[in-house]
Amino acid sequence: MTENVNPSPLANAAGAEHEVVRELHLQFGAEVLVFQTTLDNVPTLWVQREKLIDILAFLRKLPRPYVMLYDLSAIDERLRQNRLGAPSLDYTVFYHLISIERNSDIRIKVALKEGDLNLPTAIGIWPNANWYEREVWDLFGVVFQGHPNLSRILLPRTWEGHPLRKDYPARATEFDPFKLNAAKQDLEQESLLFKPEEWGMKRGTDTEDYMFLNLGPNHPSAHGAFRIVLQLDGEEIIDCVPDIGYHHRGAEKMAERQSWHSYIPYTDRIDYLGGVMNNMPYVLAVEKLAGITVPDRVSTIRIMLSEFFRITSHLLYLGTYIQDVGGMSPVFYMFTDRMKAYDVIEAITGFRMHPAWFRIGGLASDLPKGWERLVREFVEWMPARLKEYEKAALQNSILKARSIGVAQYNSTEALAWGVTGPGLRATGIDFDLRKARPYSGYENFEFEVPLGNNGDAYDRSMLRLEEMRQSVRIITQCLNNMPAGPYKADHPLTCPPPKERTLQDIETLITHFLSVSWGPIMPANESCQLIEATKGINSYYLTSDGSTMSYRTRIRTPSFPHLQQIPSVIRGSMIPDLIAYLGSIDFVMADVDR
Repeated sequence: MTENVNPSPLANAAGAEHEVVRELHLQFGAEVLVFQTTLDNVPTLWVQREKLIDILAFLRKLPRPYVMLYDLSAIDERLRQNRLGAPSLDYTVFYHLISIERNSDIRIKVALKEGDLNLPTAIGIWPNANWYEREVWDLFGVVFQGHPNLSRILLPRTWEGHPLRKDYPARATEFDPFKLNAAKQDLEQESLLFKPEEWGMKRGTDTEDYMFLNLGPNHPSAHGAFRIVLQLDGEEIIDCVPDIGYHHRGAEKMAERQSWHSYIPYTDRIDYLGGVMNNMPYVLAVEKLAGITVPDRVSTIRIMLSEFFRITSHLLYLGTYIQDVGGMSPVFYMFTDRMKAYDVIEAITGFRMHPAWFRIGGLASDLPKGWERLVREFVEWMPARLKEYEKAALQNSILKARSIGVAQYNSTEALAWGVTGPGLRATGIDFDLRKARPYSGYENFEFEVPLGNNGDAYDRSMLRLEEMRQSVRIITQCLNNMPAGPYKADHPLTCPPPKERTLQDIETLITHFLSVSWGPIMPANESCQLIEATKGINSYYLTSDGSTMSYRTRIRTPSFPHLQQIPSVIRGSMIPDLIAYLGSIDFVMADVDR
């Protein structure tokens, strides 16, 4: 940030309500910090570029530190009309940090000019800044000085341009026709070759050569189009390089060309095993922008369907994980139970894997007649099955031998790499957003947060089994205590709006038509919503410029940092341990690549 940005006394007074802002003021002085008010109540501070690393290091070393770099991304501000008191510059890079001890976040922003897109790397403070900085360079062109390998991460190495810039085309029809000649094809093939020297790897020692093995990008144990290159000494993994981006679809760019309402189905395809749970952070963030409070019935139904999808996701995880380590039978039994859950989901929403059923301000429809019987049959069926899985599969001596002590990491390492969800709780840290920061009414439910002790592959599998038991418990409470009331808020920005509004007069009919065809216009502001998704913490950080579409949609997924952690955990292990580790992470590549 440059010298022409002056702090707002009023804004800084508002920021002083937050303990961490007071600590920063005492250390660095109020004149270098500009507080920005956002609808998500995360203290947001603009800082000078020259002070950035000092401020980040200070936050990391506080007595109750901000131990996790939760997210790091950027915004192209050049076309933004409503800057909400932010500096009038070209690009913003933001750092979203989490303190477990404080149960609080802070967002640090730096403003950059178009001709000077340079920042110092934060890898020395948080190792997981590596991939996030590469992503920002890949999609925005911001250079991070001191980064060990600032290269493309989601796009091919031969790609030209930075797609999340506002002057980059958003549709295929805006490009010239694609042509692939022999020379270009050879260049593309050449770019896929792995060169160890680029990653700081040696090809061998004075007495022997290392072997480099490609695992993927279509290996069945990779759980999607994922490639990992292994540096081997015999079967021992000396080092490895995860290679992502094969599944990249530009979901964040798509959000800039879809209405707030029509973008909902795209969210289903992020963690494609999470179903409506993907809708949850998006619609909650939009509802913050709109000022919508949904009825209790809506909140309860959202929780019930989300927990159904937690069960279906965990069943797939557990079955395929056991299959990865050699057990073939359990996956067939678990898919049977998945089908039973999907039968209930389909009866309620009309679809199975991708219902896109949540709406801004409510739901697509109310619960159908007979839903109680279907849900009750499922919650009465499932507990005995889970007990059987624990006894027959997870207590199996071969599974325990293959996974206990394998791919083990502690809580300090997990926080440094941005691990959330079961992967973090398996190390003993009690941090589940449904308890720590209840949303959508989770504070009204009784359930436990399962914890592990060893942080190994076995703990991660046992923990998910216990989570399914708690999900059944939550669904049962939804069944027995479902509130009465409407399935949509009575608010002008709900979408689609209540149909009865069309029957009053011509003005309401016109408003209904515009809300459905163009979508609602959200007030200019920013909001972020974090949820405890199936694989960890998922969030949407939305920037509205007072339009029918999002100005910037940032999707933070849990699987992205989880894959970045792989080399630090698996070095010195054997190849079969890597297969068990990949299975225990529980990732899908759409959640990584977006």
